[in-house]
Amino acid sequence: MVKLNTYDEEALVNSLVLREEKAFDELYDRFAPALYGSVLKITGDKNLASDILQESFVKIWQKIDTYDTSKGKLYTWMFQIVRNTALDKVRLKYNKVEIQTDDLAVFTEAAIEKSSHTLNEDQVGLQEVVNNLNKDQRIIIDLAYFGGFTQDEISKKLGIPLGTVKTRARSGLKALRKIFSY
Repeated sequence: MVKLNTYDEEALVNSLVLREEKAFDELYDRFAPALYGSVLKITGDKNLASDILQESFVKIWQKIDTYDTSKGKLYTWMFQIVRNTALDKVRLKYNKVEIQTDDLAVFTEAAIEKSSHTLNEDQVGLQEVVNNLNKDQRIIIDLAYFGGFTQDEISKKLGIPLGTVKTRARSGLKALRKIFSY
């Protein structure tokens, strides 16, 4: 049975700020599967990914009153917390992230298959938006944003000049800004 969303995004945030546990339960049910997929992509370790997801949701609960609706969607804000927590843990543990250069579309399809929940428009939109980039831009954005690689590391990993990495990253980000500003 698919669970219907009880709250719209604004009501959910307001209820979370009021520390309503029912709202937190819905937040977790609604977003945990996609966020777990993102963490698993970064860590490559199911146990570590689960720990990071739990730690991230504690941070989200503690910091929900700092969320600003004018700066973006709730999912995007949460994703940043989860991503940063994952990258910090991986860097701490391994001192360098070693991630394969999987295409973002493959990653998203795997996350959808693992999730028994339906994805909301933010998660589906992310795949569609990034897929609008050309392959060179998509690879750079994938490595930098999801992989946590620096531009210098991307340059060495792909065997291309640093200037090319910077140009592709800049043009990819410009394209994403243009798409999001519709």
